[in-house]
Amino acid sequence: MLDIAAARAGLASQPFSRLLGARLTEFGDGAATLELDVREELQQQNGFLHGGVLAYAADNALTFAAGSVLGPALLTAGFTIDYLRPAVGATLRAHAVVVRAGRSGATCRCDLYTVDGRGESTLCAAAQGSARLRS
Repeated sequence: MLDIAAARAGLASQPFSRLLGARLTEFGDGAATLELDVREELQQQNGFLHGGVLAYAADNALTFAAGSVLGPALLTAGFTIDYLRPAVGATLRAHAVVVRAGRSGATCRCDLYTVDGRGESTLCAAAQGSARLRS
């Protein structure tokens, strides 16, 4: 299985993740946390973090959580996301946990929070998805 150093190397190998400045802050035992700094160029026209950025964070966090139990040869099979409130803050934090894992796939849940400058977090989206071993 992967350790956090190998998982971080996998994240760093993704050009889009590097563009967003994503970082893996927790990994292992069926869980993963992905964070990125909120920047103006990641916002939509009303000043909120763009929904596509939230979806990216959910997708990657879900798949990394699954990878912590199944290994690195995974692809996202699908996910859904519910946007609960506008995302404003200094940091986006996506925390995913495995709900159920089998031999070839896992179903995971992800809560997405924005964290302000004082460290206060606000739930802004929730996602559920699955990842499968590449064939």
